[in-house]
Amino acid sequence: MAGVVGGSSIDVNSLVSQLVAAERKPLDDQLARAVVKNTTQISATSALLGALSSFQSTLNSLKTTNVFSGRSTTSSNEDIVTATASANAAPGSYDVEVERLATAQQISSTAFAGGATTVVGSGTLTISLGGTSFSVGVADPANTLADIRNAINSATGNPGVSASIINAADGAHLVLTSTKTGAANAIQVTQTGTLSALEYTPTNQANYTQLRPAQDALVNVAGYPTTSATNSVTGVIDGVTLNLESAADNTTVSITVGYDETKAKDKIKSFVTAYNTLRGMMTRLGGYDAASGSAGPMLGDSILSGIDAELRRTLWNPVTEAGPAMQTLASIGINSSPKDGTLTIDDTKLDAALGSNFDGVARLFGSPETGVAAKLYGQIEDRLADGAAIDTRNKTLQAEQKALTKKKDDIDLRMSIVQQTYLKQFTRLDTLLSSLSATSAYLSQQIDSLPSWSRD
Repeated sequence: MAGVVGGSSIDVNSLVSQLVAAERKPLDDQLARAVVKNTTQISATSALLGALSSFQSTLNSLKTTNVFSGRSTTSSNEDIVTATASANAAPGSYDVEVERLATAQQISSTAFAGGATTVVGSGTLTISLGGTSFSVGVADPANTLADIRNAINSATGNPGVSASIINAADGAHLVLTSTKTGAANAIQVTQTGTLSALEYTPTNQANYTQLRPAQDALVNVAGYPTTSATNSVTGVIDGVTLNLESAADNTTVSITVGYDETKAKDKIKSFVTAYNTLRGMMTRLGGYDAASGSAGPMLGDSILSGIDAELRRTLWNPVTEAGPAMQTLASIGINSSPKDGTLTIDDTKLDAALGSNFDGVARLFGSPETGVAAKLYGQIEDRLADGAAIDTRNKTLQAEQKALTKKKDDIDLRMSIVQQTYLKQFTRLDTLLSSLSATSAYLSQQIDSLPSWSRD
């Protein structure tokens, strides 16, 4: 018989496999239940950690009053002037008149009839821009107008003078252009040797035509004139930078600086969305669905219930620093749904609060220690810290997971020993039965060989 050990009719291998399987099943079932429970708890703890961390990231943009310090600016004529404002800019409206723009000087030499290949001379050109100068040596054979242009553009220490050649009907013109605006950044060219045709100084300007002057911007703000070396004017209005686009004498442009209510509202909406996401996760983890009879993996968990109670308490505790009209989220239009605890926003009420008391809304969220976002941020930081309850729970679950893995190995080893024990026992039994069967057959044969009268 296939699979039968020894000479009996017992299928030892099959019998041992069944006995081992029967003995192993309750151990495997118990281990499987423990693994499922452990894995579920690890997943639940990780989900809670992730949701808290994500919510904390959103709180980071609201946890100080500085995040509400953004300012918005508008211009009645952006073709003439625009503006940007920093946090310390006072909201208000300012009249601006741009009389002239700051310009960078550009000069063009007299014509060289022979074109760019004209040999100009030799020596040294010293070119100054504002208070900085650099020199280029000019010598045969690299002493044409084109060579001089190239030497200027590649010179070490060039503070911002670019050279080009314009080929006109009367010949080639060397054009020098400053890259820096303002009256202080005028170009001067002096020489030694035979390069006098390229000299340009305050007392000797005959060799060049000024195409554009080195000029400061001139701006009138609230009727007061001010100059600037660039077209980005700072310091006239505290915290405001005026960006001059074009000159328009006798044209007044209104620059308005205000609180950036749109950005603040976006941050508040992000806060509500993030809280609702966290609330949804906590409900799934710790809730009970009566319809399906299923419970969340952290139903009744002390850590989850503690976090839930702390969040709710902080959300609705008054923040006295915000002022009498702005002490709670409800006062700016944020309320809790009685059905599931999620937050809703009354846009009209929030807009009115930001418009009437922007700083009060900022303090409601960002006042140190007591502001809603500031306090929530600190509480969640404590919850996520190493050694806190969640971290300890997570480490315990990870240790249990390792122990369960070892337990499986122990069961495998134990069942291997049991199997070998059963095999030895049933093999001996099989051998015994085979021996008894052989003895029985022998005796039967001997009896059959006796004379009939003896058998009788």
